[in-house]
Amino acid sequence: MAKRHVMVPAEEVDLSTVKYDSEAIQAPHLTGFVFKLFVRIIEAPVIGSLIVSHLKKQNRFVQMMRNTVIPESPMFKPEFPPQEPETGVVAVDEDGNPEDRVESALKCLPHYDLAGRWNGDQAPPFQYWKIRDYAYAYRSGLVTPSIVAERIIPIIEEFSNKKPLAPLLISFDAEEVRKQAAASTERFEEGKPLSILDGIFMAIKDDIDCLPHPSKGGSTWLHEVRSVKKDAVSVSKLRSCGVIFLGKANMHEFGMGTTGNNPNYGTTRNPHAPERYTGGSSSGPAAIVASGLCSAALGTDGGGSIRIPSSLCGVVGFKTTFGRTNMQGSTCDCGTVEILGPIASSVEDVMLVYAAILGSSPADRISLKPSVPCLPILSSYDGLNALGSLRLGKYTAWFNDVNSTDISDKCEDVLDLLCKTHGCETVEIVIPELQEMRNAHLVSIGAEMLCSVNPDCDDGKGVRMAYDTRTSLALFRSFTASDYVAAQCLRRRIMYHHMEIFKKVDVIVTPTTGMTAPIIPPSAIQFGETDMQVTGYLMRFILAANLLGLPAISVPVGYDKQGLPIGLQLIGRPWGEASLLRVASAIEELCLKSKKRPVSFYDVLKTN
Repeated sequence: MAKRHVMVPAEEVDLSTVKYDSEAIQAPHLTGFVFKLFVRIIEAPVIGSLIVSHLKKQNRFVQMMRNTVIPESPMFKPEFPPQEPETGVVAVDEDGNPEDRVESALKCLPHYDLAGRWNGDQAPPFQYWKIRDYAYAYRSGLVTPSIVAERIIPIIEEFSNKKPLAPLLISFDAEEVRKQAAASTERFEEGKPLSILDGIFMAIKDDIDCLPHPSKGGSTWLHEVRSVKKDAVSVSKLRSCGVIFLGKANMHEFGMGTTGNNPNYGTTRNPHAPERYTGGSSSGPAAIVASGLCSAALGTDGGGSIRIPSSLCGVVGFKTTFGRTNMQGSTCDCGTVEILGPIASSVEDVMLVYAAILGSSPADRISLKPSVPCLPILSSYDGLNALGSLRLGKYTAWFNDVNSTDISDKCEDVLDLLCKTHGCETVEIVIPELQEMRNAHLVSIGAEMLCSVNPDCDDGKGVRMAYDTRTSLALFRSFTASDYVAAQCLRRRIMYHHMEIFKKVDVIVTPTTGMTAPIIPPSAIQFGETDMQVTGYLMRFILAANLLGLPAISVPVGYDKQGLPIGLQLIGRPWGEASLLRVASAIEELCLKSKKRPVSFYDVLKTN
């Protein structure tokens, strides 16, 4: 007989008794023919159910989700208490023109010697060109969007023809890029650029609609059942600012993986180490930004899919508060854990793109009551001074639970430097029920994913999915209605814990991932793989932002002994994007001198 367990109400949990329980996922690592065979077995009616049931019991899923009485009522999507207004910020109009918001963001940025950078007067070890550099070059007549396009196009085509396949983009039309670039070039010649983003090249993840491309979600068939009739809302806003869209970036099929492995089109390689994964599921967006071919990209994040690849590829990834950006026009626009957000090579470029795309949907404005969106003033002393009173929450036992101490040591060093430089304070916190949070997120995202693909699986498309997607779906199909309700009860409970923490601190700090970029097993290239130990490390610090809808950002802070990028994650209060961007900018500034040029990097702005 299963033992019945009763949780005390969240407000009665004694934090002094909470012991950190290191996560250890029990599941086999499989690739190649053995993996194919395993998938066939777990999809079989009787034996498959027995295997999935055994794995769930091994990982304490049944005890936690079915044998436990949870006193809280369910929270079916994030609900936030009212928040104190942020300081040192400027409010922007989410109903206004995206170009005006981008202009407001531009005015918030600190002084930057554009001519000096272009002429090589500033010479840090390595630095990406910023959006402001492109705008300066275009407006000064030093280069045109059409010239830059002609430099990018052959590189994209080269990546698409590599053996084994390792494309950055899985939908690309060179003539469409030339057409957009010519229109932008003409606007600059007439002295009428639409915004600072005019002529800026961006890639769009393959689960976000961007005409004239199909949206396949990294699969081989989604475009057959779902046609693209118009741009996603976020893409439309960027287009009005003059952004040039390169195409649809590669991704882990349906976003159901953390490595970026895609046997359908080929697996995108990490620009810092081509034998390693980019992280996922926004693999293409992170890699194309890290390689220098794009200033920014759009991704989606339901379980770290922006932050994980950004960390592993050494760029900045921004997950906004749930409901801050309009998800309409993405393939994952009906869930409760997913958001759409920017990836860029710098915090200021993330901020410029974020300013363009922000704005809640009409439904989210009613249900979530978002606070007015704000941007941090980084150009004044008052703005910087806001860092002095900052309290950084750190759960040390969790923070240090990483694959290599290179990660925790580097993140710790950067936090110490931040506190020393700006007068911040690190506060020790305890976050209870992390295992419960993992299971609640798994059931939530799994049920939402299954709901979206079930009609097509029943129509025969399921066998055309990648084997790791089919493995995930076999697990998701084992979830019951009571599992789903229990997960939502846990969501309310865990939200309470975090809101209590945010009464004591302003930001929660963690490494972004528990390991740096993993090696791609050669046997995983053709059929994919399942490796839950790697997934556990990559998702270790990720899930609160998704389950609870909190904003979070990953900032590159250095490298491990193998030269692989390490990211630091900042998790903020609901609607606290401006505060996160301010702290992220300060951290970025402290780490500038340690930045390394990726192995696979292309300077498409200035070739000499």
